[in-house]
Amino acid sequence: MSSIIFLYLKKNLCLHFSMVAESLICLALNVYFEARNQPLAGQVAVTQVVLNRVKSSDYPSTPCEVVYQAKTYASGFPVKYKCQFTWYCDGLADKPKDKKAFDEALRSVITVLNFPISDLTGGALFYHARTVYPKWASQKYRTVQIADHIFYR
Repeated sequence: MSSIIFLYLKKNLCLHFSMVAESLICLALNVYFEARNQPLAGQVAVTQVVLNRVKSSDYPSTPCEVVYQAKTYASGFPVKYKCQFTWYCDGLADKPKDKKAFDEALRSVITVLNFPISDLTGGALFYHARTVYPKWASQKYRTVQIADHIFYR
């Protein structure tokens, strides 16, 4: 009996750790491509937007599903510039080139997930760089600007 319990726990714990690792990587990639040039607060805020979307019934239920949410072709590939986070569907490689910046992004994600930090974004589900003004922004409530990003809900 104990060996059956052990196998059950081993299988489920491995699955759980695999899902956690996958979520960490998805969140870190998003921070890397969206906010690697931002201070820690900016990177934390970008992570919090993804997590706010996970909590919302209007978005997918996992960080990876949120990060990779996109309009796709029948082949499954994303339509260029028809995704939630531009880096995913801009036609460029999605592999980090700057290891140090990726490690910093990963550390910022781990900080958000492991320490009780109040939501810097005020519950934001959206953001954009302050250098652009997307059409949708006028229909949202602006919550805060952190570094080079403006956040909305």
